[in-house]
Amino acid sequence: MLIIAYSRDERFLARVPFQFDLDPELVEMDRLLDDRKLVLRVTHDLLLSAPQAAWNGRPSTPVEVTLRSSVLRHLMGWSYDTTHEEIVGSAKWRWFCRIYDHSVPNHSTLRDREQLVQPASLHVLNNRLVGLGREQQVTQGRKLRTDGTVIETNIHYPTDSRLLFDSARVLGRLCGEARDLLHPHTPAEKQLFRNRSRRAQRLARHIAQRLRGTKGQKKTENQAQTPYRRLVRLVETVLEQVAEIERRLRRHKSQRALALADLLMQYVPLVRQVIAQTTRRVLEHQNVPAPQKIVSLFEPHTAIIQRGKTAPHETEFGHKLWYSEVDGGIISEYRILKGNPPEPRRWKPSLKNHQKLFRHPPEVATADRGVFSPENEQAARDAGIEYVALPHPGAKSQERQAYEAQPWFRAALRFRAGIEGRISGLKRARHLKRCPNRGETGVERWVGWGVITNNLVVIARRLARRHRSKRSQQ
Repeated sequence: MLIIAYSRDERFLARVPFQFDLDPELVEMDRLLDDRKLVLRVTHDLLLSAPQAAWNGRPSTPVEVTLRSSVLRHLMGWSYDTTHEEIVGSAKWRWFCRIYDHSVPNHSTLRDREQLVQPASLHVLNNRLVGLGREQQVTQGRKLRTDGTVIETNIHYPTDSRLLFDSARVLGRLCGEARDLLHPHTPAEKQLFRNRSRRAQRLARHIAQRLRGTKGQKKTENQAQTPYRRLVRLVETVLEQVAEIERRLRRHKSQRALALADLLMQYVPLVRQVIAQTTRRVLEHQNVPAPQKIVSLFEPHTAIIQRGKTAPHETEFGHKLWYSEVDGGIISEYRILKGNPPEPRRWKPSLKNHQKLFRHPPEVATADRGVFSPENEQAARDAGIEYVALPHPGAKSQERQAYEAQPWFRAALRFRAGIEGRISGLKRARHLKRCPNRGETGVERWVGWGVITNNLVVIARRLARRHRSKRSQQ
């Protein structure tokens, strides 16, 4: 049965047997999280977690606890285990999460409840925080700056040999589970369930040793041809095993057997893609376009991204992120992009989102030179933006140079540079450089909670500073 919140205990901190002072920013964050619309949106998702969640079953972890513990975890950069331990042993965190003297949910409950909040709801929560920032006069939406970055997925550096080894290892493990379920008796049946991952590991290590220390790409590929062919044939043999095992699991008809057969079939097309791209790239010396490549069996949604950076960061593996920030330091929009789209396409949606949130266009809108195009400049002017600062890349006419030399244009570019620091802070303080969650939905949740937490900190810091200045004046 869903519970919105425990009864408010105003005397909880007064009963603590030692003296301590609450951080003014934490107090302001507590007040912001009291907003009913934030709690209502999280309640909506938790109600959908079960058909009778609203009225039946044992009392659940309250909605307020779910919201506040998720914010706390991303605020401090803790794991679920650490979050549980810290809340148990801290009166301050018990007060902030509104748990008081009640039992603290264990790490698995914290994880499961946080994952019930959908990515679409996180966008709604962030929009509401932007609205709270406007109500508290932290921002008025007069300025807008945008920029992109990359969040890495939690994968190892992809090589063809390692992907082939991962294929043999995962399929071999699943074949072992099928053997325990089907109980083969004859030697021929037992051979069908043979695990070939150790042989695959030796071949992958042999490839790495051959490639290490060689000079020249053609020489490297020629030296690794033989072990690569053996490794490809081995993985193809494993796929033949899997096809027969999958048929036997379907005939078994138990729930566990059918689930295992579905899991095998989930990996088979990915493994076939690994074999195909290895054959084309290594054995046939073809160039495989990035959109046709797979870089992880476990995070197949990962994109190959090149942004013109210097080595060793010239190639990144993850997803492109697009941020829009308004005056006051609040991230008004975040978007996770598919693949590696060009930057000019991201400008117009940002302008529309700003109009939707603030009901008026910004006075100043700016981005880096990658966003520039005559169409984007005209779209901004058509939206009613008075000052549009998109620097022209490459050679410029005298008229363009005079346009970009105007004081307002140069001031707008100085304002735009601030989003670089904001993105750096998101990567360091909110851990948005690399996502530990799995799947595309996991990436969206990780980014959403990170942006929400950062906006809470920005608004709370501004309010706390304002209250301190008022007290000093008195």
